[in-house]
Amino acid sequence: MNRREIRFDRHELAGSFGDIGTDLPLIVGIILASGMDACRTFIIFGLMQIITGLIYRLPMPMQPLKAMAVIIISQHLPESAIYGGGMAIGLIMLVLSLTGGLDWLAYLIPKPVIRGIQLGLGLSLAVLAVNSYIPAAGPTGHLMAFAGLVFMIALWGNERIPPGLIVIIIGIFLAFLTKDGGNLSVPTQANTFPLPVQLDIWTGLLLLALPQLPLSISNSVIATGHTINDLFPTRKVSFRKIGLTYSLTNIFASFLGGIPVCHGCGGLAGHYAFGGRTGGSVILYGAFYVIIGLMGGIILTRFVYDFPLPLLGVILLCEAATLCSLIHDQLTSKANLTLTILVGTVVLCFPYGYVIGITLGTFFYYVFNSMVDRYTTSTVVEKEPRLK
Repeated sequence: MNRREIRFDRHELAGSFGDIGTDLPLIVGIILASGMDACRTFIIFGLMQIITGLIYRLPMPMQPLKAMAVIIISQHLPESAIYGGGMAIGLIMLVLSLTGGLDWLAYLIPKPVIRGIQLGLGLSLAVLAVNSYIPAAGPTGHLMAFAGLVFMIALWGNERIPPGLIVIIIGIFLAFLTKDGGNLSVPTQANTFPLPVQLDIWTGLLLLALPQLPLSISNSVIATGHTINDLFPTRKVSFRKIGLTYSLTNIFASFLGGIPVCHGCGGLAGHYAFGGRTGGSVILYGAFYVIIGLMGGIILTRFVYDFPLPLLGVILLCEAATLCSLIHDQLTSKANLTLTILVGTVVLCFPYGYVIGITLGTFFYYVFNSMVDRYTTSTVVEKEPRLK
């Protein structure tokens, strides 16, 4: 396959659903909490996917900014603060990209720490799937998830029948059988939206951008760059390019009335795990959201929300397995593997675990290597014969 080719086949179609389990609940939650226009939100989010697929020609989608989404949903922030937060973090990432700050951070943070970030994210997705998604339908949900995993394992690696597509088709069929729309109650939305002004940008910076920034630097940029190199070793993508597309999409989304977005190694792993190998899966994924918006936004979302949560849990588990498997290159070093597991555990167990994990992991890495260098040097000096 040509390294710049974009395909639209059953594998890319299956891969296009690899990130929906994490994206859709966050998008709908933001819409419900802030009163944003559902149609416009879905259309802009879909267009960002399509643009990213055309630029990278890799299965690297855009995702809602998770830390921001949680704050918006929990505190019911207004639209103006959301657009200000997107503008603020976009400008920060633009400065870091153009000044070389992202490259410096990528050089400073060691690979075992990045593997720990990927491991922690994978474990977090697995815990979310096991604790929230799979049990959502009770005993029936467990049977449903078991059947989905059986399909995934039995057909894993099958070139003719993508297993992810089978799971998605089963979920769509079950959604048609239920289609009760859940408990969605959407406010009347206006066609206009407030453009971010200086006060909104400062508010968004303090409330949204600063809590999000460490996660974005570690996961959205550095870990994503390493994941691209792991999954597509012949495709080199610089951290600066990832930072630039991250920043520009957020700046434009803020002016167009869209939610803040980012890249992410989890989304990339999800598309890859389900069969996506080119930008075609991301373009199809974006087209799905554009269609939702054009068809009335929340109307089709009511149907999409009926997609069985246990099967979304299966999707998350596959995404988690892909991320956790990336630590295999740390198995040859006990010290690096220990550090990777430590960082992954911190990410999983602590609030702001990405910040704590990166800080502690990087500190321990350099302290340990400094101690090893001193010990090695002193040992060599002791073994040197004395001159008579």
